[in-house]
Amino acid sequence: MDDYPLLNLFLTMLYLFLWVMWFFLLFKVITDLFRDHTLNGWAKAGWLIFVILLPYLGVLIYLIVRGRSMHERDAKAVKDSEAAFRQYVREAANSEGSSGSTGHVNDLAKLAELKEKGAINEDEYERAKAKLLA
Repeated sequence: MDDYPLLNLFLTMLYLFLWVMWFFLLFKVITDLFRDHTLNGWAKAGWLIFVILLPYLGVLIYLIVRGRSMHERDAKAVKDSEAAFRQYVREAANSEGSSGSTGHVNDLAKLAELKEKGAINEDEYERAKAKLLA
């Protein structure tokens, strides 16, 4: 370890970090390129060839030219994903509410209300409650 100075170790770590960041940017650009629905196939192919043949220059120019729209597409994807999740939760809650434990709670509350009003007697209440909980 004496023949490899500390400064060289830091430089090696810096180069490794930059190399990993470079691949992250390259994959991000390629992912964004295929996610964009406004570009036609030829434009996507042209950008992809440009990014692969001249990687540093291609990614830098892509970020300069299409960086803002990259952010807008990411934000739209997050909004769409969140909306789909919320819709799924609503549907799951509604289907569970009609047949799951939430529905039983509502039915038991209605039974208790009927019993309090005198519409059903204690025996009918106990039979209906046993039927719901079975």
